[in-house]
Amino acid sequence: MFGGQAVQAGPEKVRSSNAVFLAPILRGLCSSENKMIGHFSDNDRILEFVNSKDLERLAPMGTSCPDHFLRTKIKPLIVDLDDLKLDDASATKSILEPLFEQYRKDYQEYYDAYKRENSPAIRDANPVIILIPKLGMFSFAKNKQTARVASEFYVNAINVMRGAEAISSYTNLPRQEAFDIEYWLLEEAKLQRLPKEKPLSRNIALVTGAGGGIGKAIAEKLIEAGAVVVFTDIVKERLVEASSTYSEDQVAYIVSDITKDAEIQEAIDFAAMTFGGLDIVVHSAGLATSKSLEQTTIDDWELLQNVIVKGQFVLSKKAVNVFRKQNLGGDIIGIASKNGMVAGANNVGYGSAKAAQQHMVRLLAAELGSEHIRVNTVNPDGVIVGSKIWEGEWAAGRAKAYGIAVDQLPQFYAKRNLLGVIIYPGDIANAVFALLVTLKKTTGSMINVDGGLANAFVR
Repeated sequence: MFGGQAVQAGPEKVRSSNAVFLAPILRGLCSSENKMIGHFSDNDRILEFVNSKDLERLAPMGTSCPDHFLRTKIKPLIVDLDDLKLDDASATKSILEPLFEQYRKDYQEYYDAYKRENSPAIRDANPVIILIPKLGMFSFAKNKQTARVASEFYVNAINVMRGAEAISSYTNLPRQEAFDIEYWLLEEAKLQRLPKEKPLSRNIALVTGAGGGIGKAIAEKLIEAGAVVVFTDIVKERLVEASSTYSEDQVAYIVSDITKDAEIQEAIDFAAMTFGGLDIVVHSAGLATSKSLEQTTIDDWELLQNVIVKGQFVLSKKAVNVFRKQNLGGDIIGIASKNGMVAGANNVGYGSAKAAQQHMVRLLAAELGSEHIRVNTVNPDGVIVGSKIWEGEWAAGRAKAYGIAVDQLPQFYAKRNLLGVIIYPGDIANAVFALLVTLKKTTGSMINVDGGLANAFVR
């Protein structure tokens, strides 16, 4: 079929590794006009076509069915894997940039050649379908569902070519007819009637500690605002429950221990493979102990430092690698605590870790600002209702320190803040939303969500 195989696909593990490496680079190039969400597929039908001798003849001809090129554009972009430097993102991007420039130029020429007096304005000239022999197919669109469906449509276009070539030869639609369908006025009217995109549409987020409490509330807020979200947590059952109400086009989850470098990398790679890259990282994973200096062990200290400080450092470092591949900027938000600002008894391990987390944010903001990578902190306090931290010894420790019962803690914390209010996980999620959507020119900042504590004022 298709003249036989010209090349052979690499092993699945190699294909996966190469796809993870390439996805953010391709996404960045496809997002020159608008951010795109990606989808990768390397099933047998795709590999048969992209590895075939007839690929270069058939793919540029375009699809034959109107619905196909409404979803996939008139033709795909073909990339030769052997031309790329798969160990050097900058070099690979330099090789790919002229290919994308030529594709956009070709699409502009196609539009100019066949447009009519009343044709709609040219749409995004970037490719939707990218075919890579030995590897598979990427598709990019405004959301995961559209990118996935575009991929499915192109597989059906391949099926049409296969059927035609099996009995005679494949014939594409004349370019003018193809253009008239792609830029059909009724289709344009339908596009104009689509609901306005949500504020975080086209964004890919990863939230640590998303299995419950504050992390789950943040993930839910980002989904509500239009983002696709990767949930990470150390407990699979929490992830399954937290993500169960959403579709696979909205969320994905991966078990990840924030203290282990390899598992953080797996989570970052998972985001790239599933959605094409990464735009937002929220470090909400945490734990707390309430112990005196004498009671705090080296193990206590190291665990807090590993989860809160090292976890944020490694997560930021690996996320920035993806941000740079895409060249689309990015956001890193640390969920710290008022305890990093306020000195209190029986809090040396937790308070020190949170203070280090807060200052790391300032340092990263100063370093990364020129690349439009913003780094900010949200400081909660007294988030008891719905918080996983308060299910353990921390609640008992704090209650003992204040001389009250555990069930009195929510009201106790409410009474001590200036507004006299209980703080909920959703309040922290609202602060994250504000930093991402409203405060777009803010970096290196801290937002306290504590009802107002004078001794925690940042200025």
